[in-house]
Amino acid sequence: MRYFKKYNTNSFSTANMSGYLNPNLLKHSKRVCSLYKRAVRNLEAWNINRPTFRYHAVLLRARFDENKNITDLRRAKELWIAGEEELAKCEHYQPLKFPKSPGGVAYAREVVCPDWVLDYWHPLEKAQYPEYFARREQRKKEYLKFYEQHYGKPMQESHH
Repeated sequence: MRYFKKYNTNSFSTANMSGYLNPNLLKHSKRVCSLYKRAVRNLEAWNINRPTFRYHAVLLRARFDENKNITDLRRAKELWIAGEEELAKCEHYQPLKFPKSPGGVAYAREVVCPDWVLDYWHPLEKAQYPEYFARREQRKKEYLKFYEQHYGKPMQESHH
């Protein structure tokens, strides 16, 4: 039933005059495509063996293709709701996640290299990017000047 929170099923009402402002309002075809994709990903989670997964995915696609030419929106909505309920019943207990997707094992693990690491580059490495390191040295001097203007020079007795 948690899929119904994702989509507002009352958004088809003509009494709702602000329907064009509703972010949950999706076309029926987009809802069906989303249902199909989530169902295929669920099959992929249940079937580790690739040929078995493909067999079940083809059967699932055939089920969707049987009803693709339905023009009665009421019947199409009923089928969509039934599909959402079926997916909710057979959802995998531990769905597959791509490593860098939200919920994946490598999500948000990009290490940002601190700026001081560039100070330890070998001069031959720095020579490959002369404009960058010249500008960097200039900005370091500007920063020291800015720091001394705002906070003053450090006292000599506090140094080791």
